[in-house]
Amino acid sequence: MNMTDTHTHLYVEQFDNDRKQVIERALEHGVKRFIIPAIDSTYYERMFDLREAFPDAVHLMAGLHPTHVKEDFERELEVVGRMLETETFVAIGEIGIDLYWDRTFLREQQIAFKTQIGWAKERSLPIVIHARDSFEEIFEILDPLQGPDLTGVFHCFTGTREQAERIIGYGFKLGIGGVVTFKNGGIDKFLGSIDLEHLVLETDSPYLAPKPHRGKRNESAYLVYIVEKLADIYGVSADKIAEITTKNANAVFGL
Repeated sequence: MNMTDTHTHLYVEQFDNDRKQVIERALEHGVKRFIIPAIDSTYYERMFDLREAFPDAVHLMAGLHPTHVKEDFERELEVVGRMLETETFVAIGEIGIDLYWDRTFLREQQIAFKTQIGWAKERSLPIVIHARDSFEEIFEILDPLQGPDLTGVFHCFTGTREQAERIIGYGFKLGIGGVVTFKNGGIDKFLGSIDLEHLVLETDSPYLAPKPHRGKRNESAYLVYIVEKLADIYGVSADKIAEITTKNANAVFGL
């Protein structure tokens, strides 16, 4: 199989002891490309080192993660802006709104989200959206900004069918990860009614490991379990799932 993990944090500390082995294991399992989302300014050096080590497989995003939008968010955004001027990226992400942990910086999250959407439009880059307990707040921002010049992925989609259809209506893909394998995940109940052309695969490593590794460190090789679950849901081969979702990822990220 030829798969693309469209969302994996392979540069974070959880992989410091075996990063090379983790990536090689994923490559052996058929994961040929890794799309790497940003978090904040403290991680760019690690991201660039990862791309240098695996230049044919690793593709980077720039952006400010919503849970890292704090009092200094303007300074952090300046770093993102500089990175976009000096380095090559395939997307702006992950960006968005997270109201699960804290609502203190909602206004700042909204400003950061709108600012980064503007940069994406200026540069014809897709965006990768983090939406946790915040679909309505994100839709409110996207409604006046949607159009052919704005596309991307709703990362780690865990919403309802109605929300999925609204996202597809914006021209975005749904990022499907380990949650689809969870007994109480919910999205497996309706996902089969959504055309595969609207899906891309992701692990969100090291988080949200699929069954049978739920609760443990996730890694990109585990994308195979997500493919197997989707093959069961759609009644097609795993190879077909890999083929279609990789084609979708190539289209979104210009690969």
